[in-house]
Amino acid sequence: MPEIKPGSESSLNDKKVAVVAAKWNSFVTDEMMEGAVVALKAKGVKEENIITLRCPGSFELPLASKYCIDHLNADAVVAIGAVIRGGTPHFDYVCDAVTRGITDLNMSSGVPVAFGVLTTDTVEQATERAGLDKGNKGAEAALSAVEMLLLKGSMMQES
Repeated sequence: MPEIKPGSESSLNDKKVAVVAAKWNSFVTDEMMEGAVVALKAKGVKEENIITLRCPGSFELPLASKYCIDHLNADAVVAIGAVIRGGTPHFDYVCDAVTRGITDLNMSSGVPVAFGVLTTDTVEQATERAGLDKGNKGAEAALSAVEMLLLKGSMMQES
């Protein structure tokens, strides 16, 4: 089997990437969305090919991501959310649903949907992961989407 070599980042010029972020916990997701957009531009995705959207909360991210694929013809999606543990089992239900939904969408669509959803115990943990001190997890998710696009492109060149 031939070795898969990542494609050129210049091949990202014509790729459309949607960044969809939850409005819930926007004090965290705003920073993550900004980090994702900056990372995409740095990797060569044209500004006019970056679409930013908001959905109500993390639970809605899988469906919002599907809308981006189906209606906007996104080549990749970066799903951004922040679920912070509270005193009820709601945290577990939301985390499970969004994880399962994004995983299923990746498999059924074949379009990379990067998981940029924080699941933290405290507000402090969430804000640390949305800033620059411990790495912006929105930017990291965007880089994951880029890597998957390059991987997919390299496979298509092989066939």
